[in-house]
Amino acid sequence: MSAYPTSENEIPFAAPNAGKPCKTWYKIVGSLSESTTPPLIALHGGPGSGHDYLEALADLTEGRGIPVVLYDQVGCGRSTHLREKAGDEAFWTFDLFIRQLDELVDHLDLRLRGFHVLGQSWGGMLASAYAARRPRGLRRLVLSGAPASMPLYKQACKQRLLELPEDVRETIQECDRKGDHESAEFKSAAAVFIKKFVCRIDPPPEPIQRTFRNIRDDSTAYTTMQGHSEFDTVGSLKDWEGWKDAHNIQAETLLVNGRYDEVMDFVVEPFFRTINKVKWVTLENSSHTSLWEDRERFMQLVGDFLSYE
Repeated sequence: MSAYPTSENEIPFAAPNAGKPCKTWYKIVGSLSESTTPPLIALHGGPGSGHDYLEALADLTEGRGIPVVLYDQVGCGRSTHLREKAGDEAFWTFDLFIRQLDELVDHLDLRLRGFHVLGQSWGGMLASAYAARRPRGLRRLVLSGAPASMPLYKQACKQRLLELPEDVRETIQECDRKGDHESAEFKSAAAVFIKKFVCRIDPPPEPIQRTFRNIRDDSTAYTTMQGHSEFDTVGSLKDWEGWKDAHNIQAETLLVNGRYDEVMDFVVEPFFRTINKVKWVTLENSSHTSLWEDRERFMQLVGDFLSYE
């Protein structure tokens, strides 16, 4: 039995042009009322991965007394799904997700108290865009496996593909050319990439498996913004260069990626050059999901960063 309380709730989300009422589901690990420590709000990847794999961040509550707020971004998990918005690039925008985050912050009454934000993968891109707007109350920022540039990320994926066995690489490339992302051949080859550059734990922890299922269940946001695979970004994010706004980030920032990450060092580096108060750590024993693959070290780094005076 956990030594800390957990609670779940839902709030209305006024998603512009959604065409129906929407809601945000969230979970608090720890107690906001009993703790004076600024909570950590965690932004999951995808888009559309859901909060599940970020449940490991409860280590920070148990070990450091930091309350953690997990939530499902609109379009996935236990928040409102909008499959009817497939392909609608005018709907699936940074503004949409930032509005959802802001409404959650206001609902939890965190502006005066202060809060930290951790974003992983796409969640890190979203977190950087959010922080660049200098939201009231944001104290510190953690960007884990977060691309600073999607064109650079696309280059990194091409480099990582070259590290795969030739037959696997050729299968992925041929399926991408044909637009075949549903065949057993593609899925088998893609699994090799994921085991090397996304999660090197075999089999993946159950929360990560739930995350994969979330995207399979509803890929609307993912296919619209990313595309049909990790390897070739063809959606609305394809030209995103978040580092160009990162000079506006005032919050102290920790960058984390893995040695075997699909988000290679040169994809992170523009954030390091541009953000004013920044620290960067590459974990030697992990790929894209450092919070699971090198869990103890990851939690130590993030806990220290969020706790020092």
